[in-house]
Amino acid sequence: MDHLKSRFLPVRPSKTANTAVLDSQYLKKLLADFPAQSIPPVILCIGTDRIIGDCLGPLVGTMLCRAAGKDLTVYGTLQHTVHALNLHETISHIKKKHPDRIIVAVDASLGTYEHIGTVFVRPGCLRPGAGVCKDLPAIGDISITGIANSESSQPYLDLQTSRLATISAMADTICGCILDACLPQNVLTQ
Repeated sequence: MDHLKSRFLPVRPSKTANTAVLDSQYLKKLLADFPAQSIPPVILCIGTDRIIGDCLGPLVGTMLCRAAGKDLTVYGTLQHTVHALNLHETISHIKKKHPDRIIVAVDASLGTYEHIGTVFVRPGCLRPGAGVCKDLPAIGDISITGIANSESSQPYLDLQTSRLATISAMADTICGCILDACLPQNVLTQ
């Protein structure tokens, strides 16, 4: 578990339109804005393991499950992905089973070339599938998005040609931040 934290390099939040580059202190600040009974949050990791650029969410979910075990509630792993076909059902299940908990949604996104590999966090929901013109429900009280590749007129191809090294590095960063922001330090050292 310590190896995940040691590979996480915090970055200074640079706010742009209510969005910041992911930083565990900023994530802690966003979580602190919610009532104490809603902590720890439910982590919803969206994506599929069939497309490299879209496997960011499931990869983060798998890493969080391995590192935190039952100390965090995580939906969406490489074994049990949350994607366009089961998103409605998963959201309904989460809202029934965890009605008062914050939802932190994690997903990959397309962006500009300069932002490839950058992870952003912001208060509010994200819209899964928006980059590939899918009309899926918005989800999350806090959103974490990693820019998998630059956007062109062929978004599916952009996701398919993302570099696995970029996805893996973003997953390390996201996992480290979530662990640091959501779990007491003594849980991470056991």
